[in-house]
Amino acid sequence: MNFPFFIARRYLFSKKSTNAINVISAISVVGVAVATMALVVTLSVFNGFHDLVATFFTSFDPQLKVVPMKGKTIAADDPVLTQIRQLPQIEVATECVEDQALAIYNGHQATVMVKGVDDNFNQLTRINEILVGDGEFSLHAAGMDYGILGLQLAEQLHTGYSYSQPLKIYAPRREGQFDLTNPEEAFEEDELFSPGVLFNVKQSKYDKNYIITSIAFARRLFGQQGMLSSLELRLKPGSNFDAVKSQIQELCGDQFAVRDRFEQQDDTFKIMKIEKFIAYIFLTFILMVACFNIIGSLSMLIIDKKDDVVTLRNLGASDRQIIRIFLFEGRLISAIGAIIGILLGLLLCWIQQQYGVVGLGSTTGNFVIDSYPVSVHPEDIVLIFITVLIVGFLAVWYPVRYFARRLLA
Repeated sequence: MNFPFFIARRYLFSKKSTNAINVISAISVVGVAVATMALVVTLSVFNGFHDLVATFFTSFDPQLKVVPMKGKTIAADDPVLTQIRQLPQIEVATECVEDQALAIYNGHQATVMVKGVDDNFNQLTRINEILVGDGEFSLHAAGMDYGILGLQLAEQLHTGYSYSQPLKIYAPRREGQFDLTNPEEAFEEDELFSPGVLFNVKQSKYDKNYIITSIAFARRLFGQQGMLSSLELRLKPGSNFDAVKSQIQELCGDQFAVRDRFEQQDDTFKIMKIEKFIAYIFLTFILMVACFNIIGSLSMLIIDKKDDVVTLRNLGASDRQIIRIFLFEGRLISAIGAIIGILLGLLLCWIQQQYGVVGLGSTTGNFVIDSYPVSVHPEDIVLIFITVLIVGFLAVWYPVRYFARRLLA
């Protein structure tokens, strides 16, 4: 057994001549444990929100989305897109034309994002699961084009679940000369009718801005005949997602970008990662402050064990080994605090997952969920444990060497 470690372990658990040393050592362990527990709980809550937001997006976003690298649209019959559609792993491929427009209903207006899609859009995504109302998913019938609005957009336009009058949609014309005395000539006007349903993704980015309609309507409105903004894909069950994505990206080269669900919402998830990282940094600083308690404990221990140090030197222990004894003492305090803190943090996370003790609001229904979501990721636990050990080691390294050398002088 490592000699300095053996002596350090005996010092940690044995009764000291001064009882205050035991008390300070216990306080040091508690301080490290509380800071570690805070790290576990905080990072797990951020993970919970990350996973929760990801579940909302999967009801609307495709598994893979192919978009042009330059410009907003590309020819629908592009040979590369044709190759992608014919891949054996592709189960559903939907063409999409998406752009901004102005929607007006009974004097109420809003800037909207019109998303024109193929009829198989409900097979591409799980949109049927987020529809509200008495109707069903439908994009056109009997020469009429339907528009499925987001729930918040419907509230803004005062349409209700099923609007009785047509919804006016205006978009700038892309070609031709216009008479400035008649501004209406500069806009393409069309109408959408209600299928009797709205969609509710529970994300304002979609619910407040988007209208889903047929791709024929979008191409007519935006003057994009034979063009598409993106090709949205769903893979067959059992397909190797990463391998298929890499294969499609290889086919696309520099002409198209291939984005999965997380990359489609890169701005949202990037912000969440930054917030999680900042929380980790702040809590690590708190952990550093907690580790300073270890310095006081070790300083008193060094003074208390000065007679033992003389005995160890007479028995042949080198100064380096004696310094390592007290360094190991600090590491043991950090490690014990880390283990206790991680176990307590995991226990609190389990209680929150099972019983939702900490709620998001006093009124039920104000939020998507009633209590803080928690998701424990093993890599976070490993990171926290390593962080505590490193911070604990750095916090005691110089003070221990300084006090020990003075004692040995």
